[in-house]
Amino acid sequence: MNYDLIVIGSGPGGYVAAIRGAQLGFNVAVVERAELGGICLNWGCIPTKSLLKSAQVLEYARHAEEYGIRLAEGGAEADFDAIIARSRGVADKMSKGIQYLFKKNNITVIAGTGKLTAGKQVEVTDAEGNKTVHEAKHVILATGARSRVLPAIPQDGKRIIGYREALTLSHRPASMLVVGSGAIGSELAWFYNAMGTKVTLVEFMPNILPVEDEEVSKQIGRSFKKAGITVMVKSTVESIDTTGELLKVNVRNKKGDIEVHEAEVVLSAVGIAPNVEGIGLEELGVEMERGKVKVDDYYRTNVEGVYAIGDIVHGQALAHVASAEAICCVEKIAGLEPEPIRYDNIPGCTYVTPEVASVGLTEAKAQEAGYELKVGKFPFTASGKASAAGANEGFVKLIFNAADGKLLGAHLVGANVTEMIAELVVARQKGLTGHDLIKTVHPHPTMSEAVMEAASAAYDEVIHL
Repeated sequence: MNYDLIVIGSGPGGYVAAIRGAQLGFNVAVVERAELGGICLNWGCIPTKSLLKSAQVLEYARHAEEYGIRLAEGGAEADFDAIIARSRGVADKMSKGIQYLFKKNNITVIAGTGKLTAGKQVEVTDAEGNKTVHEAKHVILATGARSRVLPAIPQDGKRIIGYREALTLSHRPASMLVVGSGAIGSELAWFYNAMGTKVTLVEFMPNILPVEDEEVSKQIGRSFKKAGITVMVKSTVESIDTTGELLKVNVRNKKGDIEVHEAEVVLSAVGIAPNVEGIGLEELGVEMERGKVKVDDYYRTNVEGVYAIGDIVHGQALAHVASAEAICCVEKIAGLEPEPIRYDNIPGCTYVTPEVASVGLTEAKAQEAGYELKVGKFPFTASGKASAAGANEGFVKLIFNAADGKLLGAHLVGANVTEMIAELVVARQKGLTGHDLIKTVHPHPTMSEAVMEAASAAYDEVIHL
């Protein structure tokens, strides 16, 4: 079959590329070896948020009396199997939604594993080993990534697991040691702790959520400890003894001593590895850079007609980044003039409790860059809406360039801040200043008022603090 565009992979990069291509008049096919929607929709972003919502509801129930509500004798308890089943149901529903969108846009789905061959051809091997060859004017690689495996933490999929297995465990483990405190590790640590699992979180860096502003990381560290999670920073897993009923994990702590921690399950969340093997890159001579596909601002590789987006190229490995890259790439192919993506203005979100959301430079990075700063911080303890909601942990921290007032970075920790960050992404994209935020009327009572108040604090104009 001949197509205008073939996309290999149907995650948030691949399916968005396919749909945008169809909207622009291309005859499009998508090659997918597993479920439509990719890892994010089926084994990452969406089912994880479903689990976290169940955990949040459970926490609400446990603290219902704080809101003046009495539960029946015995209180609330978690049905672990039902929670997992709900999560899988949400993912399945979303995957079927992708099927609907493909059908609506007349996109052909080719089931199997795709591989680039010469002449802009894609060889697809199905589950039975049968091969078919398809040709296109343009081929976009959107093959995503998988859980990274470290030699000291060899995953067996049962007792030493990655994020995928963590979403479908057959029972709630009594104890779990989580290695890595990025978004994946922190979210799953928080979920299992809420379920009643004894959780230990091990992080190599000085703070958990190490890419965040230091004040944010320390706030989450306090929140995790308050929730009962054992947090170990400046620590590494040296080895795991799997011979006993419980795993014995040898952890070198921040003092340099070895501690032995027993756990029923070890979850390795030490990052991801791009899926670049076996897709024909070497045979076609596609140029690589630090283990990823090298592309230009419009995701063109050095091979004409071959493009790459998402986790296999430079930039943040986030679903919304892959989707933005997909649209930029396809629109350029179609002859439009999209603006290159600003990788310095990508929001990041972590859906623990309290939530974390950020964009731009941390205070430390801004100082390293030589800016003279104005920093404003507003705590949610001073927010009427946060107090009414019983969720006053956290704050909004804004960092401005003193020279021109432009927003350099925004760092939020608190309830629903992942829904608040977009305002600050727009502010940075459009070059708005602190005074622009101060003079923008925010609705009352809302958590978002803290954005206005934090900007006001930077300029000594804060009212409610």
